[in-house]
Amino acid sequence: MRTYEQKITIKAWAEEDRPREKLSVQGRRSLSDAELIAILIGSGNRDESAVELSKRILYSCNNDLNQLARLSISELSRFKGIAEAKAISIVAALELGRRRKESANPKGTQVKNSIDVYESIVSCFRDLNHEEFWIVVLNRANIITSRHLISKGGQSGTIADPKIIFNIALENHAASLILAHNHPSGNLKPSNADMELTRKLRSAGQLLDIPILDHLIITDIGFLSFADEGILD
Repeated sequence: MRTYEQKITIKAWAEEDRPREKLSVQGRRSLSDAELIAILIGSGNRDESAVELSKRILYSCNNDLNQLARLSISELSRFKGIAEAKAISIVAALELGRRRKESANPKGTQVKNSIDVYESIVSCFRDLNHEEFWIVVLNRANIITSRHLISKGGQSGTIADPKIIFNIALENHAASLILAHNHPSGNLKPSNADMELTRKLRSAGQLLDIPILDHLIITDIGFLSFADEGILD
């Protein structure tokens, strides 16, 4: 006779309740987030099934997939039953999801306002715990022709080299540029360094006839546009 303390493995569940079988029969949308993660990790630990372990991992992230996507391989590996290979599977799956969102915003978007820019580049900043600085290249019709990562930094800042920025701009026949970087802290207020860099790049752009049209600061909760705020000048 089974006791209540005895662990019941997924193999002992009714077939229609097992995540793999459930996906096969009922479709992917029938599964919870925990069940999908359980398929990725395959098995749990001595005390938990894969689904129970997945629920615990999600609970540690407030059941927020965006928070889960920010966890590193080493952070995921701290959970009992999550070895490096399983952690890598989770990270890889979430990265594929991020890239899918990014591919939904292809180049060719015509920029009419700051929201157009934000929607075209926000996916580049998802799930980051560090700062990154990007440029958006536009042609004379204000159509995005490419996006380029300029630099990566820590949680408190990154360095953007004007020489690198305008070299890329010239190589890609830019008619104008838009700057964008993120603040992992969530603070949308431009720093003094942000203001100084923007002024320096605008001056260089005027000399090269490649104007800087805007500079966006992006966080998890939204964005700030220098142009919209009237602080581009």
